Amino acid sequence: MTDAGVGHQGLGNLTSYSKWVEEEGLPVVRGFFIADLNQIELAPWKRKGSSGAFINLEGAGGTNYAYVVEIPPGGNLKPEKYLFEEMVFVLSGRGATAIWNEGGTKQTFEWQTGSLFAPPLNCWRQHFNGQGDQPVRLLAVTSAPTVIDLFHNMDFVFKNPFVFSDRFSSEEGYFSGEGKVHRARIWESNFIPDVAGFKLLDKSWRGAGGKGIMFELSNNTMAAHISEFPVGTYKNGHRHGPGAHVIIISGEGYSLVWKGDEPKERVDWRAGSMFVPKDMQFHQHFNVGSEPARYLALRWGSEKYLMGGIIPRADREKSTAEGGHQIAYADEDPMIRRMFEAELAKRGAESKMAPFFEKK
Repeated sequence: MTDAGVGHQGLGNLTSYSKWVEEEGLPVVRGFFIADLNQIELAPWKRKGSSGAFINLEGAGGTNYAYVVEIPPGGNLKPEKYLFEEMVFVLSGRGATAIWNEGGTKQTFEWQTGSLFAPPLNCWRQHFNGQGDQPVRLLAVTSAPTVIDLFHNMDFVFKNPFVFSDRFSSEEGYFSGEGKVHRARIWESNFIPDVAGFKLLDKSWRGAGGKGIMFELSNNTMAAHISEFPVGTYKNGHRHGPGAHVIIISGEGYSLVWKGDEPKERVDWRAGSMFVPKDMQFHQHFNVGSEPARYLALRWGSEKYLMGGIIPRADREKSTAEGGHQIAYADEDPMIRRMFEAELAKRGAESKMAPFFEKK
């Protein structure tokens, strides 16, 4: 006995998530790189009561994808809840979000351009534009592909009554922006008011005197981190699993991506750009601008809730010469340094990498 309209029936070459995306009727941005998230063309989105677009970039590998939604001046989105995780980054505007469990007390918090938050799993959420003259644009990275493909039943995903009280039970101050530090470089919170201004810690193991911080959000299995590296420097090449959505917060530069002996592909970025390296694809970031380059990565890899199949952080930070997944400067392709110095010369700038090349 079948229940047409609840799940997706029949055989074919589309995943359940892909079929759902088709039914939503939105534009889908594909490929590898987006030059400016604020310039993506949107279309009416009945589910949200506004307009939006899906972002299904190759590097996510069908594990997590993203969407952009816009809220008109003085408007709001429809209340929603669902069984997949979500991290929301405010691309532009200011407003507020209400969060509540079925029959529970609502908590409302305000956000602005550059804020990051994660509505807890299967909680009701509703977003409001606090401006009367400008739209708000939100970017969300979600685990929808994995969840929808696994259960392939839309009622179960979108109408499930279960309350994850271990993730959220209407605790006062849940979205206050307060948090706690774990192992000196992990910040556990549920709301980051300002990603661009968040104080960072030493992250020199990624090369070039960089700084960073890792985020644990709303007891999710997905997580996030910020990295920043100085003017005239570049980071070590490294690789990891799929699904790291890299959003440029500030600075100007480029990244190289490659696998094995294949030609290196270059992508030039600036604030508002986003790309997703493919599964186990080496990638390396270069700052050729006049200010520190900072990016936000929304990804798999919670340190609090470990998952099978995720490369341990210790291996990601170990050099390839030692069996890890990071390329030491001494082991990198010489063309990488030559390209970087040539790019700086075009801008009348100089490399600041000499001290880092000398380190063992």
